[in-house]
Amino acid sequence: MTTYTIAVIGGTGPQGKGLAYRWAKHGHTVVIGSRAAEKAAGVASEVAERVAAEGGAGAVSGLANADAAAAADVVALVVPWDGHDSLVATLSLAGKTVISCVNPLGFDKGGPYGLVLGETSAAESAAALAPEAAVVGAFHHVSAVSLWSDAEYLDHEDVLVCGDSADAKAVAITLAEAVVGRPGVDAGALRLARQLEPLTAVLISINKKYKVRSGVRVAGL
Repeated sequence: MTTYTIAVIGGTGPQGKGLAYRWAKHGHTVVIGSRAAEKAAGVASEVAERVAAEGGAGAVSGLANADAAAAADVVALVVPWDGHDSLVATLSLAGKTVISCVNPLGFDKGGPYGLVLGETSAAESAAALAPEAAVVGAFHHVSAVSLWSDAEYLDHEDVLVCGDSADAKAVAITLAEAVVGRPGVDAGALRLARQLEPLTAVLISINKKYKVRSGVRVAGL
């Protein structure tokens, strides 16, 4: 199995911590990033302790966001849309595979909704800010609660991967195996992140209505 050094930018949040745990458990080296290195180190210690207790093989450490990105081959952006562009602009991403997990969402009295970004998406914005990186969109729809759960795999759902680099998509498709127990699904070009990102709002609404943690599963494959 190919293993990677993965920086999880925003790794102190629930989804970032859950992805870090899943990847480290399956042997990848994970560097959790945060605005504060001390906070990143604290969460990294929590994740490392759980991974070790469960017999996982991956090392986990914590650094400030810029240092975490610089230390990795693969950089996962697991951050809020608010402040996304200013953060990404500070990261050294040239030559790296960048996985955007960002969901630009709004919330009002009517519930969650996808923000209208025009002819772009969070993933495409990252690609424009880091033109020498290979950016894909993936892991938008996996529940943070499910990621940190005791389930061996989240095998009720698929990870949809969109991007314009076949090599970068292959990395994300492989990393999906640590989460759902099978390779991710090639969902097409990077511009399709414009549809994948706001779909998260639909899943949040379903979760609230039915008191579940829903996911996306593609039939017919």
